[in-house]
Amino acid sequence: MSGLERLLRPKSIAAIGGLQASRVVEQCRLMGYEGEIWPVHPTKKEVEGLPAFASVADLPGSPDAAFIGVNRHLTIDVVKDLRDKQCGGAICYASGFLEADETGGKLQSDLINAAGAMPVLGPNCYGLINYADGALLWPDQQGGKRLQPDQKGVAIIAQSSNIAINFTMQQRGLSLAYILTVGNQAMVGTSELALTILDDVRVTALGLYVEGFDSIESMEQLAAKSRKLNKPVVVYKVGKSEHSQIAAMTHTASLAGSHNITSAFLKRNGFGQAESIPVFLETLKLLHIHGPLDGYRISSMSCSGGEASIIADAADGKKVYFAELTPEQKAPIETALGPLVTVANPLDYHTYCWGNREVMQAAYSGMVGNGFNLNYLILDFPHRERCEDWEWMIAVDAYDAALKENNAKGAFVIGMSENISEDYTESFNKRGIVSFYGIDEALKATEIAADIGIVWQTESPPPVLKLSTIGEGRKTLDEAEAKQQLSEHGVVVPHGERLLSAGQGKELAERLGYPVVLKALGIAHKTEQNAVRLNLGNAAEVEQAANDLFDISDTLYMESMVSDVVTELIVGITRDPQFGLVLTIGSGGILVEILKDAQTLLIPTNSDQVEKSILELKSAPLLNGYRGKAKADINAAVDAIMAIQDYAMSQSNELVELDVNPLLLCAEGKGVFAADALIVLEENN
Repeated sequence: MSGLERLLRPKSIAAIGGLQASRVVEQCRLMGYEGEIWPVHPTKKEVEGLPAFASVADLPGSPDAAFIGVNRHLTIDVVKDLRDKQCGGAICYASGFLEADETGGKLQSDLINAAGAMPVLGPNCYGLINYADGALLWPDQQGGKRLQPDQKGVAIIAQSSNIAINFTMQQRGLSLAYILTVGNQAMVGTSELALTILDDVRVTALGLYVEGFDSIESMEQLAAKSRKLNKPVVVYKVGKSEHSQIAAMTHTASLAGSHNITSAFLKRNGFGQAESIPVFLETLKLLHIHGPLDGYRISSMSCSGGEASIIADAADGKKVYFAELTPEQKAPIETALGPLVTVANPLDYHTYCWGNREVMQAAYSGMVGNGFNLNYLILDFPHRERCEDWEWMIAVDAYDAALKENNAKGAFVIGMSENISEDYTESFNKRGIVSFYGIDEALKATEIAADIGIVWQTESPPPVLKLSTIGEGRKTLDEAEAKQQLSEHGVVVPHGERLLSAGQGKELAERLGYPVVLKALGIAHKTEQNAVRLNLGNAAEVEQAANDLFDISDTLYMESMVSDVVTELIVGITRDPQFGLVLTIGSGGILVEILKDAQTLLIPTNSDQVEKSILELKSAPLLNGYRGKAKADINAAVDAIMAIQDYAMSQSNELVELDVNPLLLCAEGKGVFAADALIVLEENN
């Protein structure tokens, strides 16, 4: 083995240092690690019953992996010695490097130089646990189990060592193959580690607990590899607060915050997104057993009307949904349960058949045989110390048989997480049935698995644009200039011209045709500054408006008033240092700020994604003929947004931000118009 593989799957381990190193030895022996363990300590003759070596140079061979548990200054020399010994890789446990102070920053540079080509996780890193081989470069207790030779599990990479410890202590029956931490990522980043760990045949899925991404390009490679190997990745990205923006002149910049941009990147690349630790773990359980789902259609069964109502309510507003049963689909269930049960989805099958294996299996089979993407059986188990569970096991066996009979995917949903034990979950895992700890968690995990599956059904996206760094100088185009540039790329704008004096107003208005719009140029947010006059219908109104607006601007802009407007959108593009150009599509007017009704996409995107984003807006009903009104020209809106993207890509090295607000959507077949536009470019000195 070479590269990271020696470190991740070591046949020999050097544990260097005092207390933390001795714990590495202890944990490896508790897990039944079968490779060589070589403690290194300058004065001790043995550690945890094993003979100790005074220095790295004294080791009997080249270790595949080493845990370095000495202070930050000594760490540098130890790393040099390990490199000279041709060690396969090391864990740098010590803190006090770049995250600490100026001295630590220099030490981290020295650490990188000392390591050379030898991979090092950290510094400020707990290490790793390989549950498949029983190899723990881990200086503390942990709560996981070693995988059996025929078992597989999920890998989790965490940027927080303490959270990683907590993951090992989970009692949800999640099968773990690896727990890995990365610390400061001085030499080995999260994405590089993830790319390597997916190659292990014993890994079924990957979870990433991250605070930030080390490499966008590597994350895109990870997405491609995840698809190729059919090993889904779910990400729990912490830090939703908006990052500071370049002093923004557009409404778009206030909407395209860091969390929205990150979420758009993850969605684009087919990564699942969890927003809590329970959902993160429950999603990994589902992906481990069933992998990504092909859609959002689900079924649910329980012997309680209360549970049926609770899960129906919990699904409201989510993408997962309980599809109605047709009369043909109801028939076999009705036959099994009799006339006293009203068959629906979710199904309350009552307790008439409780304990009757034949009837329960027939009812379960009738439901799960309808091609749902995932099937739920809500089943809380009795208290083991005070009750018997044999009747519940009849339900378990009947459900298992029904799933196998129909080649269907199934899950138990436990309403209260304490109402199931870990050994139950592990036994159900072996049957190929997921056990969800909580109704909300079940629905969210199912939705995430379906999100991944839906993206995997489409073509892989192109890489995001890699942008060069731009200078501090800024040049803001006025509306007339901005519209001219956009129109050259196919964006339709109303007919308009500059107005340099009030006396020109009548002639220009007659040439454009009443009614007209008059605006003051050189003002970013015209509505707030009362710099727009709409629906001017005669020469007197034009003259009055011109006189008013010349008080706040030297140049005005007159254009034709757009009619047959159904609704408005805001379309903007901002520049992000990590993700390139970011496209934001939102409801126009005041809705975008009041409702925060916007969708975020990364450039380049395609027309299908643009249309999907438009239809996912909260204001989408207004586009489709709300309450008898005309439908908006959605196709023209998509074409306009794609043309705006074309312009942005042509100016990608200079574009700072762009705002089309509003984009007026007329009735179907009558097109769309960019009613206002603002473009900020880098000013080349």
